[in-house]
Formats: sequence, structure tokens, C-alpha cells
Amino acid sequence: MIFKPNYRFETGCAGYLFGCGMLGRCAVVDVREEDVDDAMAFATAKGMTITHVIDTHVHADHRSAGPALAARAGAAYCLHESARVKRPFVPLRDGQIVELGNTTIEVLHTPGHSAESISLLVTDAKRGKQPWFVLTGDTLFVGAVGRPDLRGHARDSASALYDSLHQRLLTLPDELEMYPGHFSGSMCGTGLSGKPSSTIGFERRWNPMLSLDRETLIDRLADVPPEPDDMRAILAFNRGEAAESGGA
Repeated sequence: MIFKPNYRFETGCAGYLFGCGMLGRCAVVDVREEDVDDAMAFATAKGMTITHVIDTHVHADHRSAGPALAARAGAAYCLHESARVKRPFVPLRDGQIVELGNTTIEVLHTPGHSAESISLLVTDAKRGKQPWFVLTGDTLFVGAVGRPDLRGHARDSASALYDSLHQRLLTLPDELEMYPGHFSGSMCGTGLSGKPSSTIGFERRWNPMLSLDRETLIDRLADVPPEPDDMRAILAFNRGEAAESGGA
């Protein structure tokens, strides 16, 4: 497998490119506007075709370049089937397997940060039958968890997040590597570590939010801060409600 994280340390954002070098197929996850050229150049240098561009959710903190990269690469732009957007996308279902040659992705629906949030469980058949890593988007961070959707219903969202953490992600093997969508510097959670990756077992042992019972976690997460000034414009863009060139 070829695996390339793309870290923006000034904003605490992470995106990923990975896939099968042997068969030359790869996916790009949570790509930002400033990273499109790099993704195209890297894939070309490795003799790979970008076949899937995936957003783990409809982002509220930055303008997604997923649709633009998908159009440029001739790839499928993918979101969870529940995503409420006005732009075309290929719907992903919970449990669906996305084939990238020897690399496969299993889609895990992990709502809470937002209703359409997904995590991506990745296996490399050349390495073995067991999953190698999971991309957790804005559901689970190193040392923290995603905060409930800023668009309202914070307590219901926090309850859904508790289930996603304990019934989906924490059922995965301890040794599984974990790569979240953000680290320290992002507004999408509080208490995020500056370390951009971890393992499920390390987070189970040391992440303070994972030892809380449901009601305590809900109480901790339900008091969300005010919306950032540009959040609605960003959401309008990412939902396809605003012109690509002009924002909202």
C-alpha cells in the first residue's frame, strides 16, 4: 500500500491519499483546496489513478475540494448516503466495501459530530487479512473526541457520538492504527493532541473522554461554543448551495 498523509499544522487539519501501488488505484480523503495539485502530482508520480474522493462528512470548518478533485481526476465523489447536499455524489452505505485493488475500505457510519459522519477501515491484502488502520474523520481524535454538530441538537448528537465511539470504534482491535481528521489547532474539538495519529488501544487507555459514561459525555459535549462567523458560508459551499467561485 501507498499511504500519504497531508497535514496542515497551521490549522490542525489532516487529509489522506492511499491505495494499491501494484494495481495503481487510490483514494483521497478530506482534501482541502490547497492540496488538490499535490494530490494529483503525487498520484501521477506513483503511477496511480485517483478513483475515489471521499469526504468523511460535510465539513463546517473549511471548504472541501472533494468535488473539484473528483472532477479533475475523473473520480467518484463520495459521501455517506445520508448527506444533505445539493451537489451530485456517490452514496456510501454502512458496511460497504470500496475496492482499490489490493487495498479495501470498509465504510463505518459513525454519526455524532454530524449525522452523515463516517470512518474508513482500511485493509491491505498484501499485508494480511486484518485491517491496518482506520480514518476516524471528526469522530475520534488523539486525546479527544469530535464535538457535536454545531448546527443544533447538541445533546442528541452527543448521544449518537457516544454510540459511535463505544459500539463501533472501540470494538476495533487495540493494535489498529488510527488517523483522525484533525489534531491540535483545529476548532472541531477541544483538548486535541498535537500528535496526528495513534492506535485504538492507546486511545482506549489514555483518552479521557472515552472513560466517561453516556450522560457525563453528553453534558461535557452539549455546551458547544458559538458558531464561527464563516461557518454558514463554508457549509453552503460544501453543500453545493453556493457558487463554486464565490462562496455563500
